[in-house]
Amino acid sequence: MHHGHQKSIGSSVHRREDARLIAGQGRYVADIGHKDALHLHFVRSPLPLGRILACETSAAETQPGIHAVFTGMDVRHLGRLSVNPVVQIDGSYQYPVLAQEYVEAVGQPVAVVLAETLGDAVDAADAIHVDIDDTSLEDRVAGHIAGSWQTGDVEQVFEGAAHIVSAVVQHPRLAPSPMEPRGIAVDYHPDTDGVTVWYSTQTPHRARTELAAILKVGAARIDVIAPDVGGAFGMKASLFPEEVMAVWAALKLRRSTRWIASRSEDFLTASHGRGARCEGQLAVAEDGRFLALRARIDSPLGHWLPSSAAIPAWNAGRILPCGYLVEAVDIVSKAHMSHTAPVGIYRGAGRPEANCLMERLVDCTADKTGLDPLEIRTLNLLPEERFPHKTPTGYVLDSGRYAAVLEILRREADYDGLVDMCRKRRQRGEIVGLGLGFYVEPCGTGWESARVTLNPDGTALIATGGSTQGHCRETAFAQIAADALALPIDAVQVAHGSTSACPAGIGALASRSTAIGGSAVRQACLDVLDLARSGDACEPLTAETVYTADSEAWGYGCYLIVLSIDPDTGTPTIERAHCIDDAGTIINPAMVDGQIRGGFAHGLGEAFMEQVVYDDCGQLVTGSFMDYALPRACDVPELTISKLATPSPGNILGAKGVGEAGTIGAPAAILNAALDALRPFGVETLQMPLTSEQLWRAVQSAQQDRSDEIFPA
Repeated sequence: MHHGHQKSIGSSVHRREDARLIAGQGRYVADIGHKDALHLHFVRSPLPLGRILACETSAAETQPGIHAVFTGMDVRHLGRLSVNPVVQIDGSYQYPVLAQEYVEAVGQPVAVVLAETLGDAVDAADAIHVDIDDTSLEDRVAGHIAGSWQTGDVEQVFEGAAHIVSAVVQHPRLAPSPMEPRGIAVDYHPDTDGVTVWYSTQTPHRARTELAAILKVGAARIDVIAPDVGGAFGMKASLFPEEVMAVWAALKLRRSTRWIASRSEDFLTASHGRGARCEGQLAVAEDGRFLALRARIDSPLGHWLPSSAAIPAWNAGRILPCGYLVEAVDIVSKAHMSHTAPVGIYRGAGRPEANCLMERLVDCTADKTGLDPLEIRTLNLLPEERFPHKTPTGYVLDSGRYAAVLEILRREADYDGLVDMCRKRRQRGEIVGLGLGFYVEPCGTGWESARVTLNPDGTALIATGGSTQGHCRETAFAQIAADALALPIDAVQVAHGSTSACPAGIGALASRSTAIGGSAVRQACLDVLDLARSGDACEPLTAETVYTADSEAWGYGCYLIVLSIDPDTGTPTIERAHCIDDAGTIINPAMVDGQIRGGFAHGLGEAFMEQVVYDDCGQLVTGSFMDYALPRACDVPELTISKLATPSPGNILGAKGVGEAGTIGAPAAILNAALDALRPFGVETLQMPLTSEQLWRAVQSAQQDRSDEIFPA
């Protein structure tokens, strides 16, 4: 250990991953080559619902290069994926690796071909004939998820309220669209009859556990390695049927296998996010104080449930009333299965749903009472002396200076000047508005693990049970360890993403990596220092820790958007974007900025352009980037970032999450800005995505209504 160590935490240390990744030296699943690997190609259902009458595979089996063809009957004995039961899960739900008697969504795998080359597999799949009867079948997916939270006499409060405001927010269904699609490469070991699974995943240890349970084999036969992962956003937190099939086939055939999803396959069968319809009513006192909240949230699910399928509905309900002081609530959040692709966690996972609804209700209250939108938030946000605060839904907000972030935003964004500017431009006939979006971001609970080895030469190896998907966890954890061990950061190596080389862990989910995973690293470092004080300095010393956070850390902040609308085309333009975020103890400011900007781009995508669409026949309309619009670099405006740091008492680092902040705060602020711009036209409701067509039609409809009033028919 080095005396005079320069502190690393809080510095924008250069990210050690960048040089390798930017130079094209990353190693992704598609780069993992096994010379004898069999390629998988799936035959998929063209219908959303039907009975399988026949699946004729004989013509495919005799084609050149074909090693095997499997159908649902071959894997009917396999187990079911487990689902995190954070709220009640009712009804029946299955996890068919291949469809058996029925198909239940377009794109569901019905058969799989394994061949020496991918081309051979694709050609043979064309020879498989599947006969499906889609007549006279009732809905086969009846499962649903439900949670409810009630506190106080809501009905009585509403009866005595001076004002009651209502809001409805319909979120579009979204395709997570990481740069790297799903992929798996299974290396079979004949000497042990086991496999090494190279897998693009957020949760390598959970993947191993689930694979062993579904395949009904010993976990010792499976090693999972997550190499470089090109984005995930929640989509890669769960096992998909195609991936289970690849591992089962490797063990069955005693051959290595591989499957890399095409972009079309990801649109069709990877998990989607959002899609919830959120309705709420807020009871308000004469002075503008919030008294009671009613909320009803209805979220979509698909034909099978990913591991975290219940998380969005759970978060959307439990987070309300967000950062505001509301004593009485009646909240019900439900999610229903349907004949579509699965719906699971996606960056934010229920947080945008809760915060968007609350922020619309706040703006409606400001309009109803005549109070300024920023001032009514300041009036109703939890004061600093109330922390830690148990919410009406039973969760504890750990710490915060909510009013302070609004005051900083008011000053640094020149809020008062912007309000005045918008007023003057409206008087000149321009369509322009200002919107705010305060948000809270719960950052995960539970445990994470770390192992630290301190070497006699003054270097250290950190092995974490977590994983990374391009968010530079290696650098952040090296900074944490370097400070705890008083070592130069270059003396610290970080290993992750391997079930054999790293201790068991949960993975990278729910903005928990730094708060919980980073705290595990720090605790393991402190433990190894205790050993060093009494141990042999000539031998490597190792300490392994399972760290459980004392409580959930809650990040928070506020986004401000100034938005104008072209009256002739409806084209929206963000003229000003400013945010302030409190992420507690900040390990690396540059990485925090990157997370905020990335989340902002995701939030902007939902607000303006992204939407998965199925037609009335259950067919996916948005099956490619020709039909599903993602924001490009030129679509993302400059974002000014302010910060406040209030350490969380919930973990030893004092860290809070920030990875999902932009997806939570930005859509609410953009929606509020658009409605503020159109308020002079009498427009009270808009739904995302706020396309130029929708905005143009809103303006034209309002102008036509005015014309009808002046010149009645």
